[in-house]
Amino acid sequence: MVRFAEEKDIIRVNELRKQVNDIHVKARPDVFKAGFGKELQDFALELLHGENSDILVVERDGVICGMACVDYVRKPESPYGNPRNFYHVQEIAVDEQYRRQGVALELFAFMKEEAKRKHLDKIELDVWEFNESAIKFYQAAGFCETRRWMECSVL
Repeated sequence: MVRFAEEKDIIRVNELRKQVNDIHVKARPDVFKAGFGKELQDFALELLHGENSDILVVERDGVICGMACVDYVRKPESPYGNPRNFYHVQEIAVDEQYRRQGVALELFAFMKEEAKRKHLDKIELDVWEFNESAIKFYQAAGFCETRRWMECSVL
């Protein structure tokens, strides 16, 4: 079952967010800070209470086994681009014990319905190149690459 998170869910949401943060810290310690401090934990509350954001959770047998932090983006026309309205996935996490059991697919099905309901054209997300399993999953779920963010060290 997918539902919108409530304040009572924040501790578990943050446990799942930390699992993802740990993956990022391990792969890119030059970018991501180790630990999961108060500021990161409090960010979940900001999203929960935000005007244009939500946290979704997936429950199985009373256990929150997956979550997504999302926001709703409406960009007006600019000299550079046409107006865009999209559903943005900031973070997504499935507990290690529940991976490969359809949890993320349930989340995306819910997101698609919510995006339609909110008259948003697309679901967008970004993923780090080191996260090969996530990339494969997103591709299998119907996402396609639309751009690349590249870096070049100068040190």
